[in-house]
Amino acid sequence: MADGADTGDISGPAPAPLRRRWLRRAVVLLAGTPVLAGLVYAPAPEATAAENGNGTVDVQLLSLAPAAPVKGDTLTITGTVTNTGAETITDAHVGLRVGPPLNSRDAIDSVSERTRFRAGVDPAEIDAAYAVKIPALPSKVGQEFTLKVPVNKLELDKDGVYQLGVSVSGETGSRPAEQVLGIERTFLPWQPEAAAKRSQLTYLWPLISTTHLTAETLPDETQTPVFLDDDLAADLAETGRLGQMVSLGKELPVTWVIDPDLLYTVDAMTKGYRVRTPDGKVVQGKSKAVAERWLNSLEAAVQGKKVVALPFADPDIASLAHRGKDVSGSLGQLRPATDKAAQAVETVLHITPSTDFSWPLEGAIDPSIVNVATSAGAHNVLTRSDSLQESGTLGYTPSAARPIGAGATAVVADARLSTAFQGDMLAAGTSTLAVQEFLAQSLALNLQPTDAQRSFVVAPQRMPTSSQVQSMAVALRGLQPGRWTQPLDLEDAAKAKPDPGAATQVPGAGQYPEMLRKSELPQAAFEKIRTTQNTLDHFKVILSAPDRVTIPFGNTINREMSTSWRGHPQEARLYRDGVQQYLIGLTEKVRLVRKSDATLSGHSATIPVTVQNGLVQDVQGLVLRLKSANPTRLMFEGEGGQAQQEVSVQGGHSQTVKFTANATASGPVEVTAQLFTKDGVAYGKPRKFTVEATEITSTVMLVIAGGVLLLVLAGIKMYAARKRVAARAAAEESTQPSDESADTGPQSGSTSGPGETVDR
Repeated sequence: MADGADTGDISGPAPAPLRRRWLRRAVVLLAGTPVLAGLVYAPAPEATAAENGNGTVDVQLLSLAPAAPVKGDTLTITGTVTNTGAETITDAHVGLRVGPPLNSRDAIDSVSERTRFRAGVDPAEIDAAYAVKIPALPSKVGQEFTLKVPVNKLELDKDGVYQLGVSVSGETGSRPAEQVLGIERTFLPWQPEAAAKRSQLTYLWPLISTTHLTAETLPDETQTPVFLDDDLAADLAETGRLGQMVSLGKELPVTWVIDPDLLYTVDAMTKGYRVRTPDGKVVQGKSKAVAERWLNSLEAAVQGKKVVALPFADPDIASLAHRGKDVSGSLGQLRPATDKAAQAVETVLHITPSTDFSWPLEGAIDPSIVNVATSAGAHNVLTRSDSLQESGTLGYTPSAARPIGAGATAVVADARLSTAFQGDMLAAGTSTLAVQEFLAQSLALNLQPTDAQRSFVVAPQRMPTSSQVQSMAVALRGLQPGRWTQPLDLEDAAKAKPDPGAATQVPGAGQYPEMLRKSELPQAAFEKIRTTQNTLDHFKVILSAPDRVTIPFGNTINREMSTSWRGHPQEARLYRDGVQQYLIGLTEKVRLVRKSDATLSGHSATIPVTVQNGLVQDVQGLVLRLKSANPTRLMFEGEGGQAQQEVSVQGGHSQTVKFTANATASGPVEVTAQLFTKDGVAYGKPRKFTVEATEITSTVMLVIAGGVLLLVLAGIKMYAARKRVAARAAAEESTQPSDESADTGPQSGSTSGPGETVDR
């Protein structure tokens, strides 16, 4: 597109004085001689734009103040010039060039894209009296400069955006003629008095972070959380990203957009937390004081301000729409995530947020994204003007709010303003250019040809760096005088009267950016999430205090769907796997104790089976079933030859359950013990063991009984015979003299010895 072309001009043709000024500068450029006395100013002779010298000097603008001057100000520009060529530059000077007002936003884009000096396009230098002379600039050497120019010397004829160029001109040994060796361009917004019509501007201030919490908690009463790492502390520090957002944001007219999971996480830090180290150890977290200070500062900063709460953990709406909606249960996670959002903000910050906004990544939408975004109750979808694009027929940028059907509103953020600070803002020069272009674009919006007051929304990147935050704050402070904008909160922007000519057609699925589609969470991620949710559902029904498990795991399932995993597929997969493994480990703490094989002697016997509960809480609602693999040989008292009993086990204890088994035949029988929930779902692994049945028949019992009877009868007969022998011996002794007893005793006792031996 040619310089200055745009579908929406800021103003009409340049007025006569402005055309005359450019004519004078053109005369200077063509003649290469000083302008005669009588003109407003005498510009320095224009240097030649030699192609082989253009770009030899790198020009960096470190500061420009004031960013949006008014009458009576002095413009001060500081920077550095560095000779990147091989030759020493002599007789050099740094000069300021001021062009006419740029008549469109596209013209601003065109100027910012140019890197080299273009004779006839770039304006001439202003009065040489304000130039900074550099006698010599050796190769690879840099030098600082400061330009100070009264604003009334810049010939700012009318309100608008002016191009500024800071150039270096000089000579080299190979080219002794003066030439432009380097240039840096920026913009100067000029609106010295408050405009009769000021745009309403909404700037979102996002407090969003990556995932730091796991589902793991200590088995204490307060369930002390275990963190993946302690990296969040650096962001919360006063010099950290989130610390800067709070300290700077409290003084700015912004709408706070908060992921409630960040509040939940920081609040957990304030109550004491643990961190799992890379070697698997769990250590004490050390940043409780940092978390407390940040939360206190945030609570003070948001009082009286509008706060928008995203669904808990900032779920990836686009990934859900494109990859997760066909996985059962995935869309059902959005509603509880939205409900938890309001509760978390109210609990931690003691304010009531709005939960009526959904924010797909980079504001890119299509019909499926809109459907998913509004499925949890949000009526407003934050999109961006490079997604929901204008046709260009209006000639100006319409207000942000657009009705898109079914009671939903698309709040269209301005793409240029929203992406103004996405680059590396660490270098002062980069930040200065970004701030000036942001202010220029915002003024250009207000100067577009329409009588209607319009509202615009700025939705920056979700997680700006510290340097980006600082640049954003500088830009907003440049708008605070309110000469062409006035602040508006997001809720009011969404309710603003839409422009009847604005685009309202949601782009089709084929228009969704391919780069964003490639970074979405895969369908396998949602399938793993479903597996974890099913495991949790089966686990919680046996717990006496299910909240101790459902709350941390429910939050973690939301985190598995977070937008923050974009660009980190490996870390996301490891996180999901870790959550599932930890949950399975908990479920396996309730188990059947391994049982050795048993022998069943007799027709009926008792078989014990032990259930162990390694959790800290009681389990209940379990049913233990025993099933015989061969009911014709071994059966239990119950339907189908199997028996079952309800089981409840105290935390940290075991419970032994006894079952009665009946044997109908001898031989080994495999028995399976399995736990079930009350709704009939198998719980845990089955335990199998063998029972050796030795059943005794009625015939064998008769034989044994007959044998016992014979033994008894033989005993009685032997006892009677012994009694008769003893009685006969006593009768014989009574008929002999007593003094002969000792002698005759042996003879008379000769027949009793054997009889007594049998009796014993």
